[in-house]
Amino acid sequence: MPASRPAMTRNEKILRHVSRAGRGIEIGPSYNPVAPKREGYDVKIIDALDREGLRAKYRTHPVSLEAIEEVDYVWRGEPYPELLGGAGGFDWIIASHLIEHTPDLIGFLNGCADILAPTGVLSLAIPDKRYCFDHFRPISGIGQVIDRHAAKARGHTAGSIAEFMLNAVGLDGEITWSSASRGRWEFRCPIDETRAQLREALKGPTGLDVHAWCFTPASFRLMIHDLAALDLIRLREISHSPTEGCEFFITLGANGAGPDCSRLDLLNQIGRELSAPAGA
Repeated sequence: MPASRPAMTRNEKILRHVSRAGRGIEIGPSYNPVAPKREGYDVKIIDALDREGLRAKYRTHPVSLEAIEEVDYVWRGEPYPELLGGAGGFDWIIASHLIEHTPDLIGFLNGCADILAPTGVLSLAIPDKRYCFDHFRPISGIGQVIDRHAAKARGHTAGSIAEFMLNAVGLDGEITWSSASRGRWEFRCPIDETRAQLREALKGPTGLDVHAWCFTPASFRLMIHDLAALDLIRLREISHSPTEGCEFFITLGANGAGPDCSRLDLLNQIGRELSAPAGA
């Protein structure tokens, strides 16, 4: 029998369709870049803070501050083509644990498409809501995604903040886990803090960052399929890797063929995902 191939590492899954010889962008790598400049990648970094700001943010965290690389573009909410001064034609974009934070998911995907070359790819690592603090939240539906895009959302809504804080949980003190984990649930946000944050959000935009969206692998694949079918986005699925630990992986591109199964298959997969025991 031929020897079985070793399982791909996390980085190998993210870099599966990324060419080291190409020009790329990594969005929001903070202290853990997947394609760092120091390893020879021709990469520009977009983040919400510059390098010194990131070092200050993570100074008290158990992470390597030396891994934080120079930030090329500090994002303040503007469209990516505007941020990059018209630069485009990138061969790849990497965004790890970022898309679930974006208030306008459609706008994010189209912004990435705007700066990719015609054959470029967007490689995403996404938390599986079953295995993180979003465990008890419902999966995100396409209606909310379309409505937020139509409203040109630039920040998190009061409803998103309330839903996030009311339902955020830990499992034995951890905020992420795997399908094999068992333990005791505990809510992470005291109700007084939730009320206070909601009051501020009802007054207007706040700086609070939350997960706007919650996905399982099949629910995200279906979301991308449906948004593309409705001509709301230009990117389609190229490949995906199932959940390992607390996250799954998917690569999108304008030349993607879409999922390798029917829409009904994806809906049935979602049902199986949500009915499987997880985390407790």
